[in-house]
Amino acid sequence: MASAKVPSGRVARVVDRARHHDETLPGAWEEHIASEFAAKSPDQAIATMAEDPYVNTVALMIGGRGRDEVRAFYADHFSQIPPDTEMVPVSRTVGQGRVVDEFVLRFTHTIRMNWILPGVPPTGRRVELPVVVVVQFDGDKLAHEHIYWDQASVLVQVGLLDRFLPVLGGETAAQVLDPTRPMNELIRRAAPA
Repeated sequence: MASAKVPSGRVARVVDRARHHDETLPGAWEEHIASEFAAKSPDQAIATMAEDPYVNTVALMIGGRGRDEVRAFYADHFSQIPPDTEMVPVSRTVGQGRVVDEFVLRFTHTIRMNWILPGVPPTGRRVELPVVVVVQFDGDKLAHEHIYWDQASVLVQVGLLDRFLPVLGGETAAQVLDPTRPMNELIRRAAPA
C-alpha cells in the first residue's frame, strides 16, 4: 500500500500556522490572568473565553460550566483575592492549542476565599501554594481551565490540618521554587524509631 505524500511547502505552511497559533496563546492567557487577578473583572475574563467554557478547580471540584456559570464563579468567588496575592512563575509549556503553567501562589488569608477555602473565615495566615493550570484553547479563546493544587498543604498552612498526618505545608512551594531543598521528610518522619 503506497502512502500519500504531502508537498513539503504545504507541510511547512501548516507547521508555521500551528507555531504562530501556539505563540499567540501565552498572550491570550496573560490577558485572561490580568482580567482575573488585576482587574478582578468577570466580564473581562469571560470575554477571553470560548462560547462554552468551563473552569474546574480540581482539588475542590469548584468552578463552572458554560458562560453563565463561569461568569458567576468569577463574580461571586474567584474575585476573592487578597491584596498581597502574587504568582511566582516556575514553568510554562505551550503547544497543541494548550498552555500549561506551573507557579507558586502566595497570599495572606485575610479575606474569605471560597474558591480555595470554602466556608473558612480569614485566618490571617500566610499561604504559599504550588499550582498547575492546564488551559485548553479554542482558537485564541480559552475553552477550559483545569487548576490543580494540594489542598492538604493549604489546610496545614491555615492551621486546619495537623502536621502529624502525612502532609506538608508551605514547604511544598519552597521545594518547587528551589529543587535543591531536602526531600523525603515525610518518609523519615514515618520511619520506625
